[in-house]
Amino acid sequence: MTQLKRTVGVGGAVLLGLGSIVGTGIFVSIGLAAEVAGPSVLLAVLIAAGVATANGLNSAQLAAAHPVSGGTYEYGYKYLSAPLGFTAGWMFLVAKSASAATAALGFAGYLMNGLGLQGHWLRVAIGLGAVALLTALVLSGLRRSNWLNAVLVLLGCGALLAFIVVGAGRASTANFRPFFEGGAPGLLEAAALAFVAYTGYGRIATMGEEISEPAKNIPRAMILTLVASALLYAGVAAVLVGLGGGIVAGAPLVSAVSFSAPVKWIVAQGAMVAMLGVLLNLVLGLSRVWLAMGRRGDMPRVLARVNASGTTPVPAVILTGLVIAGLVLIGDVKKTWSFSAFTVLVYYAITNASALRLPPGQRRFPRWIAVVGLASCLFLAFWVEWQIWAIGLGVIAFGLLWHAVARARIRRAPGEQPVDSAAAKTANDPEPLSAAKDREETASSD
Repeated sequence: MTQLKRTVGVGGAVLLGLGSIVGTGIFVSIGLAAEVAGPSVLLAVLIAAGVATANGLNSAQLAAAHPVSGGTYEYGYKYLSAPLGFTAGWMFLVAKSASAATAALGFAGYLMNGLGLQGHWLRVAIGLGAVALLTALVLSGLRRSNWLNAVLVLLGCGALLAFIVVGAGRASTANFRPFFEGGAPGLLEAAALAFVAYTGYGRIATMGEEISEPAKNIPRAMILTLVASALLYAGVAAVLVGLGGGIVAGAPLVSAVSFSAPVKWIVAQGAMVAMLGVLLNLVLGLSRVWLAMGRRGDMPRVLARVNASGTTPVPAVILTGLVIAGLVLIGDVKKTWSFSAFTVLVYYAITNASALRLPPGQRRFPRWIAVVGLASCLFLAFWVEWQIWAIGLGVIAFGLLWHAVARARIRRAPGEQPVDSAAAKTANDPEPLSAAKDREETASSD
């Protein structure tokens, strides 16, 4: 089997991680978190970074012990049980579809703010248009590349730095009192919302075959990436709170710097480009998860079909676009992002539970890190609005019912055995089907 060369060092991995993190989370969710927590959003950002660090280290040691594409979908099957493995894949689909819908609505919000337009259904229409366009591009064979990732990282980080530098001059410390404006409930809900903004770090682990000295460099790159992104997020949150009032849901950063037309334009362009990049990647990645679950028999087998050239799973891409479009119809970034928060926290709870089952010889970090990660994810998941987690539990129950029916159907049809998706490109590794060339694709999460 052809192996990829280990040419990516710590610096390249950190750039890859930042490209996977800087996106919808910082441009949209930081405003949502500030609304519920007030000034203590600064503490929420740091709490979320701590939880993300524990999850990242556990993801890294699982990737080293079980080096296949598929992320927690595969870890759950191997170390826990088939229902939990399925639940991880199911939660990944739901969480990232909700994130993609938030990216589409966020893009629409920033565009409308720049054009001076308003209206719920106009935002929905623009969001649907963005989903349709990028779904069509993926169907045509468009993929992300390393150079495009670098450009998007620079544009996104440049826009955020411009926001921090210019906004800091207008920020007032008076806006930081009272610090715990939202109380403990607001702080914890904000931490749950902010957590999703860090989850792109998993992409570093999925590139393990290309990173030099992976046992040492993957954890190092993850920690450096999370520290850098936490500092960037904290800076943005501090300036956003310091500027006070006037935050527009869906486009919080441009509304906060409306006093400076040039900076407003820079932030708006950076936000829109970053969110379109996120949306493109999620359409790519989610379609490959549907494909892999179809191969295993966890989803209808029609989703495992690919085009004649073997590069695009057409039914899976179409379904991905339709699911995201359905969530865009909600038209509320707070609801879509909160739903993403609950489901992704459940996903990473399964990651940490899988890490607890690692044999001592394969464990690279103390067991307590997995315990902290598991407890933190389950705890934060239930601090989003109760309606959100209630619906989330219903979605999990529906998925498990579907899984039980699918397994029973396969057992009744011995000739129709599922394909082992350990060989498929899935969950945390949103790569197209030809491994040799598609490892070039660089993912971006939220």
